Amino acid sequence: MTTQNNQPTVRQVVHKLLRDLNMTTVFGNPGSTELDFLTDWPEDFRYVLALQEASAIGMADGYTRATGNASYINLHSAAGLGNALGNIFTAYKNQTPMVVTAGQQARSLLLDEAYLAADQADAFPRPYVKYSVQPARAADVPKAILQAYLIAMAEPKGPTFVSIPSDDWNQPAEYIQVPQVQPQGAADESALADIADKLAKSTNTAIVAGSELGVYNGFDEVVALAETLKAPVYAAPVSHECVFPESHPQFAGFLSAIPSDAAKKLQDYDLVLIVGAPAFTFHVPGEFSLKQGTQVIQLSVANHALAISSVAAVQPTISLSGDLAKSVAKINQHLAAQSVATNAKAVPTLVRNPVEKGETLSAAYAVQLLRSMVPDTVTLVEEAPSHRPAIQSHFPVNRNRGFMTMASGGLGYGLPAAVGVALAAKDAGKDKATERVIAVIGDGSMMYSIQALWTAADLDVPLTVIVLNNSGYGAMRSFSKLLGYNNVPGISFTGLDYVKIAAGHGMSEGYQVDNADDLQKAFEQALQSEHSNLIEIIVDPNQGDIY
Repeated sequence: MTTQNNQPTVRQVVHKLLRDLNMTTVFGNPGSTELDFLTDWPEDFRYVLALQEASAIGMADGYTRATGNASYINLHSAAGLGNALGNIFTAYKNQTPMVVTAGQQARSLLLDEAYLAADQADAFPRPYVKYSVQPARAADVPKAILQAYLIAMAEPKGPTFVSIPSDDWNQPAEYIQVPQVQPQGAADESALADIADKLAKSTNTAIVAGSELGVYNGFDEVVALAETLKAPVYAAPVSHECVFPESHPQFAGFLSAIPSDAAKKLQDYDLVLIVGAPAFTFHVPGEFSLKQGTQVIQLSVANHALAISSVAAVQPTISLSGDLAKSVAKINQHLAAQSVATNAKAVPTLVRNPVEKGETLSAAYAVQLLRSMVPDTVTLVEEAPSHRPAIQSHFPVNRNRGFMTMASGGLGYGLPAAVGVALAAKDAGKDKATERVIAVIGDGSMMYSIQALWTAADLDVPLTVIVLNNSGYGAMRSFSKLLGYNNVPGISFTGLDYVKIAAGHGMSEGYQVDNADDLQKAFEQALQSEHSNLIEIIVDPNQGDIY
């Protein structure tokens, strides 16, 4: 279909643009204001149906984290976008690039009290998108989508938003070219050389590695740097990626989001190099200080993170922004050309005490058993905050992008994100057993985006969902205990059967276990399956600590 003047329509131009941007997989949940976009759907496009908008964003986030390219999401107007906002906030915190579009009522109705119309549509998702617009003219829609893509992919990456009136799609437009954009370069060369000199002379250095290393592919370079310096590596507080091989002898553990606990681990070092993390993200107030004279060097892709650190308790001696992989590679090159003192102290020993079966299943035992049965090549997507310390202790992850969770602290992300990661694995032809995606989700988290199970079953992605059922919000129990709150209501619930819920969503393989022997059998069957499946593990509600 073209216009009367034989000019292409906005819809046709956008189809070509999305092909040029390798965005022919569209995640969404449709409504009437999206029909003009969805009509005459191209055969080379794929529509991934999520049964609620938050799930659409979560799946797109996971898919993007696995593929590296921004995703395209099409949501329903106003209330539909509102449903998605929680996971848009998470995508913003995750630094996940995506172009979110939402339908809008026809322009001819916008000055009236039109049904489904959004007032100030571009203001709706702010401030948690990098760019937001409702184009002034229909002909500008393709350009707005291209701008949204380019801005989403620019470091620091993140979501963008375009509101599109429904009658725009049939209006005339012109084809546009996708420009070549050079990615971010390394940080300042002379400053990197100065950092290398300081590292070469230090005999008491610690490295704090953050999630940007996973997002921007600096993982391998930091491993090489740590091995050259013989320095311990700590994962920054609340990292949402694997930042260093956790079985590596120089991995010293995870810094707490409690300021005093984090400071205690770093207080004896003369030089602290923070790579790819804010300094620092804490969950509770408290005192954080390093010993007097400690040099702090921070590298990040985000000037925002550096600016905040410069007036916070840490106050880096040197702050540099730039591509992390390129910047750390240059530091490694400088170190290779000079004598390196290396660390004098031994790396702190990271103790992982084995867990016994016990009469009641614990989450710690379950993840320990799971880890013993899978190779490093599986991908773990986690949203079980009260069991995160147990997972960190008993499920060491050893590769870049081998672990993913949310940076926001909001629930309802993990399950749909795991579906997106598994879809990307299926697209890439990965082995359904050895490269399987495993989602470890708390029972509370499950219910926020439960409809993602339907999409997993419908697409038949290589995913095993493990529900750690502790009959409530374990993180709230733990946090209440930590802060001294008593008799808190609304944190316990029972009566939900996740295997039956999964079956109701079309996921026919399900296992409910409450003892170690059945757990091992369930793992053996589920992890070798060709299909998506779910294991509900009844665990002791009195165990699990958020910190």
